[in-house]
Amino acid sequence: MTQPWTARGRIAMAAAGLALCLQAGAAPTVNKFEPTAQLGGSALLLNGKGTRVRLVFKAYDMGLYTAKRASTPAELLALPGPKRLQFTALRELQGTELGRLFLRGMGDNTPSAQMTRHTLSTTRLIEIFSGKPKLMPGDTFAMDFIPGKGTQFYISGQAQGEPVGDDEFFTLVLKIWFGDSPADKQLRDALLDGGKE
Repeated sequence: MTQPWTARGRIAMAAAGLALCLQAGAAPTVNKFEPTAQLGGSALLLNGKGTRVRLVFKAYDMGLYTAKRASTPAELLALPGPKRLQFTALRELQGTELGRLFLRGMGDNTPSAQMTRHTLSTTRLIEIFSGKPKLMPGDTFAMDFIPGKGTQFYISGQAQGEPVGDDEFFTLVLKIWFGDSPADKQLRDALLDGGKE
């Protein structure tokens, strides 16, 4: 029979292991993000970068590029001009699942009536990621917003069709990470930290 102290010891060891995993998940980003980027004739600055952690697993690194620094979600959502969301996969990601998670993040932060107005654009988002069965570690994807043109999706540097949606649609996209119920609060804070190393 297992002694009580042995069971308690195993629980303690499991808890310690989980703590180590959580610490590992909070580690700095792996991939380098350039300090500046060009988009639609505008120079953008790296506003911040961070790592998306789901449970204890690192999913992707993410960089946010803006024309002016934004240090709060409200500042970012009100900031005019082009923006770029740049990603690098850190583990194997199923394209369809990633698209669904993005859609869920939009829905968690947007009234249903507003989501309905952008059904065509959200459907296109799902189609784009579903068209890539798997993203492997090191694969990149991006979302570029140019006012008046819409949101251009890229996978591995290749444009995925024409830009979709309007200014409001990109705000819905931003709310996945910067809405009232962000996908990852630590990532949100890192993306708003001014691009510090």
